[in-house]
Amino acid sequence: MDRIVGCRGSTPTVLLVHGAFADASSWTGVIAQLQIAGIEAVAPANPLRGLASDARYLASVAEEIDGPVLLVGHAYGGAVITAAGSFLANVCALVYVTAFALDEGESMLDVSAKFPGSFLAPALRPAICPDERGEPVVELYIEREAFPEVFAADLPPAVAAVAAATQRPIATAALEAKMPRAAWKTLPCWYVVAVADRIIPRDAQRFMATRTAAHTLEVDGSHAVALSQPAIVAEHIRVATLSARAAVLDP
Repeated sequence: MDRIVGCRGSTPTVLLVHGAFADASSWTGVIAQLQIAGIEAVAPANPLRGLASDARYLASVAEEIDGPVLLVGHAYGGAVITAAGSFLANVCALVYVTAFALDEGESMLDVSAKFPGSFLAPALRPAICPDERGEPVVELYIEREAFPEVFAADLPPAVAAVAAATQRPIATAALEAKMPRAAWKTLPCWYVVAVADRIIPRDAQRFMATRTAAHTLEVDGSHAVALSQPAIVAEHIRVATLSARAAVLDP
């Protein structure tokens, strides 16, 4: 892993990237656990507008961090860290939390088509919004009534209802975008498989975890596993952080 040597040997800052139908608050419990462990964490807002532009934005955030960075992505956030990590010099490792670890030339729709069983498509609600030029853009929400079952089946009903109300939509262009370069081909990876996920089927997660040669943890959790089981997710990230630091010190 030649790129790891470029990191400075200090404990990486964890940069947490949320996916579609969520916001940065979905990492609240994970951040609290990482802070207890003495690990710095940052969770920017993922624009959810398109893979290339979202990756550039994430890269701009990572470039402002002094020292090595460990990228963590949930769901669509996994695609974003896969793209951004391919051109960032200070990234030491990738952690996927029930996320899309796409290959070059592959889209999220491509992976989803190979692994049926997702509850997402029937629950989606399209909406139209203008882009910066005033042109119409189609974006997608999850119907509020369906959100708890589809996204957050293991959250208390009141918490799931709040998550449904605060969800952020994703532009359809982001779902269709092809991965330009896959950072997992040159960086060590970790993966949290949520076996009860009703958006990204378990078999799809296992497939992506295997091809990235990820250190994999399987959890009986929903798509909202970072919210429902933050301590377990944070511990996997902590292990990845310490392992990446050790690799820097002894490449």
